[in-house]
Amino acid sequence: MLGIAFFYFLVASKFDLDEVSKIPRETVFYDRDGIEMTAPGVGGRKTVKREEIPDFMVEALAAREDARFFEHGGVDFRGLARAMVRNVKDRDFTQGASTLTMQLARNTYDMRAKSLHRKAVEIALTMRIESRYSKDEILTNYLNRIYFGSGAYGVEQAARIYFGKTTSQLHPGECAMLVGIIRGPHIYSPLRNFSAAEEQRGQVLARMVDAGFVTSERAIAVENLAIRLSKDEEAESRQSYALRQVQNEFERILEKENILLGGLQVTTTLDVGWQGRLESELTRAVVALEEEGEWEHSRHRDFVPGGPTDYLQYAAVTTETKTGAVLALVGGRDYSHSAYDRTRSKRDLGSAFEPFVAAAAAERGKLVLPGKPIQTGRQIGPAEVERLAKRCGITGPFLTTEDLYRGAVAATPMEMSVGFATLGNEGKKPKPFFISQIKNAEGEAIYTANPKSVAALSEPAAEEAVSVLKNRSGTRCFTGATASERDAWTLRLGPSGSTAIWIGFDVPKKIAKEVRLNALLDEFVERLGN
Repeated sequence: MLGIAFFYFLVASKFDLDEVSKIPRETVFYDRDGIEMTAPGVGGRKTVKREEIPDFMVEALAAREDARFFEHGGVDFRGLARAMVRNVKDRDFTQGASTLTMQLARNTYDMRAKSLHRKAVEIALTMRIESRYSKDEILTNYLNRIYFGSGAYGVEQAARIYFGKTTSQLHPGECAMLVGIIRGPHIYSPLRNFSAAEEQRGQVLARMVDAGFVTSERAIAVENLAIRLSKDEEAESRQSYALRQVQNEFERILEKENILLGGLQVTTTLDVGWQGRLESELTRAVVALEEEGEWEHSRHRDFVPGGPTDYLQYAAVTTETKTGAVLALVGGRDYSHSAYDRTRSKRDLGSAFEPFVAAAAAERGKLVLPGKPIQTGRQIGPAEVERLAKRCGITGPFLTTEDLYRGAVAATPMEMSVGFATLGNEGKKPKPFFISQIKNAEGEAIYTANPKSVAALSEPAAEEAVSVLKNRSGTRCFTGATASERDAWTLRLGPSGSTAIWIGFDVPKKIAKEVRLNALLDEFVERLGN
């Protein structure tokens, strides 16, 4: 036993304890070509001193994560023994009995592997940290380092992003809510799921009562304190539709992969050059429509944040056909007016559904008649067309009559981009993703995306469906509008990417005459080029 203890003491002695008190560098986001991007939550990382941390937060943290924090020497051997017994019974590492100091060790040195060896190193390292730092220093370093979700690294940034306050200004209810976030920064973020954050606050207060930190009456009083959320204005100014999706996936990866450290280098799938071209050419096309439109137009009224607008909107998604990597995402015309992401809003397809009618017919060995979706669809019936479209990623709702062949079905631009990619990918449906790789501060890859696709239809059927598209500038395209002239679509199968573009109003109304609309869309496709 002494020999084993000495071995792990030597292993732990190789770690630099100065790293515990150092705050990691900022996380940096890049596009697919290595161009640095500004993402929400980066920049302006601030730390706090122990005297700036409310005592209520300290007690809440101890009650939730480590009730005997001020009593043990870094390792709660009583809790560790219970966890070992449970793990033996479960034949898995279901419990770890981690103290705050052990969590700080893992967070500082990125110790993620689940094994007895890793646990032994962690214990030895924890005891070294306890001998070097005071309890207050350990607690402060812990709160300055951990991730609180929504781009907030450290308690000070979390307090500012969630509540518009400094840590020292937080009231007990806000302290309890922040502590509750720690175990699930993504799923418990109050900006995403306020009710879940409230539930976690309640659990923290209940633990504080059980641990004797507060009375039941005090816990009830704290739970009744009003909580008002406030978005971080600086982070919001750096936000966009695409970056918001990147941030969402980033947080899911952090949680799933148990990535605890900061100073990361995140390579996204986005192509900032193509994104810029999409936005500029879409704006040009929409302005041309507005100049001859008959509706009242104003982009300078007071809008409800996140709500609908009364001017012409657009949304676009480009998916790398073979892999599913999202090259560009435009969720609307002006993020500062409306943060609502229209790439996930269902709109009527109209004639844009014809390629999928053709795919369904070809899959069943029937004749595909370009420009005649009704005759094509009648050969197999609405049920078969719906079934095939769903396999390509279009979720509907679908009409079950022959109107389905005319496009009586709704889909999102994201679904249409993936569906179109399926046709261009020999019938294999790719799974969209936004992050290709994450490296640590030393440049070592700690996460690499694994593109996935599933067979949706046969390769000949996919090729037959693509044949109904027009060939322009080295790309296969389809432009069209619904019969009501309230939704316009452009589908584009380029050399490497599949693009779906929607144009319309948030509250549906007629855009323009179909003939003129199609002419403008055709012009837009030509300008977009290869």
